[in-house]
Amino acid sequence: MGELSLYSAGATILAGYVVFGVTGFGSALVIVPLLTWTLPLDQVVPLVLLLDMPATVMHAAMNLRLVRWPEVRALGFAMAAGAILGALLAQQLPAQWPIVFLGCYVVWAGVSGLRPAKNANEQVSSAAGSTAGLLIGLVELMFGAAGPLVVAWLSRRLNDAHVLRATAPVIIFCSASFALAGRGVMGQLNVDELLHRWVLLMPFVIGGIVIGNRMARRIDESALRRWIASLLVLSGLSLLGQAFL
Repeated sequence: MGELSLYSAGATILAGYVVFGVTGFGSALVIVPLLTWTLPLDQVVPLVLLLDMPATVMHAAMNLRLVRWPEVRALGFAMAAGAILGALLAQQLPAQWPIVFLGCYVVWAGVSGLRPAKNANEQVSSAAGSTAGLLIGLVELMFGAAGPLVVAWLSRRLNDAHVLRATAPVIIFCSASFALAGRGVMGQLNVDELLHRWVLLMPFVIGGIVIGNRMARRIDESALRRWIASLLVLSGLSLLGQAFL
């Protein structure tokens, strides 16, 4: 990675993780489209997954008292199954239509979040939770961008936007772990090159998380919920754009 590309990639990573620090998700939706101008997608997704690992741990450590661990445990096994399914389907299905469906769902979730707040903590069936976990694991392995799906699910379960932004990165950490393992089994990880880029870019990740967390503490709960809902809408539209371009 040359000097110029390091600076441009670093600026992209910094911007992505400022967004992540504020909302608890969304880094991949900033980073992946921009980095694919200079790197192939099959190199970008594993890099973003690997950067997400320390980023989510750092974010969780800064907001540990707000994490709702039962929400994480409820999705665990289903996310692992989703990653296995994604590994089986990744090289067999055309990517366009899954992205279209995901984009439409994420836009719908964002628009719903912009409406006047209702009481969350929704009682849902275990089948619905398993389906959500399965989709999160599958999408994370195939596209490295399950964050909007995680937040769309948690928006049905949690009233407090600050609790949501604390819990989402822990779920993303789990799904990214399963996705990395799946890509390793598929033989899609160039470990030496991946670790070299990871070391160079980690300072930008840390800087973005710190800046984003400081910004989030100055935003009240209702404004933060609007930020998250608006980012969901933009994320869904970007996924639809990616599908048709």
